[in-house]
Amino acid sequence: MIRTMLWALACAFTLLFTVPVTAAQFDEGIEYKLVRPPQPVDDPSKIEVRELFWYGCPHCYHLEPKLKAWLKHLPPNVRFVRMPAVLGDRWSLLARAYYTADLLGVLDRTHEALFDAIHKEGQRIRTESQLADFFARFGVDRKTFHDTFHSFAVEAKIARARELSRRYHIDGVPTIIVDGKYRTSATDAGGQEAMFKVVDYLIARETAARKTAAAAAH
Repeated sequence: MIRTMLWALACAFTLLFTVPVTAAQFDEGIEYKLVRPPQPVDDPSKIEVRELFWYGCPHCYHLEPKLKAWLKHLPPNVRFVRMPAVLGDRWSLLARAYYTADLLGVLDRTHEALFDAIHKEGQRIRTESQLADFFARFGVDRKTFHDTFHSFAVEAKIARARELSRRYHIDGVPTIIVDGKYRTSATDAGGQEAMFKVVDYLIARETAARKTAAAAAH
């Protein structure tokens, strides 16, 4: 009898550690925080994932390969948006570089290259003139660069980035905003890999909420 009981307890103990772990659950206020009030997204038909970054941030630089890998599996109902954060005057120079490249149609070539120039090659890019030299590597003449750098379109984008950085209540980068409602970071999530798991969780949560709302509407 005792031997039978011991065998049963041993089986139960083994089972306890072999049951598959359920899908990860994350808690508001710990791995992610609410954006209050929620902010509008560019395309309400999609779940927006917005990365806030700064070219001068080493953590943003090291996030890039992980982000590229994650983007390969982006669900069709999700729209990814990059936005340079503007948390102070010194942040605006490199934010302008991002929007200048976007308007000139060279962003796909300059984005990683600017990260590499600063963090891999050790270049100190701290002036508009140094940025003009950098853009020249991609066939952009200096006058075109300076005109675009100071254009109304770039000014408007910088103003919006500054305002959204304030509305999202961020205090560092990289930060991810999901659907204008949730904010997470590697610090909140416990690492960059964990941050993407939190983002996936929030995407799944919003996807389910939209399906429920659509079903209720019918």
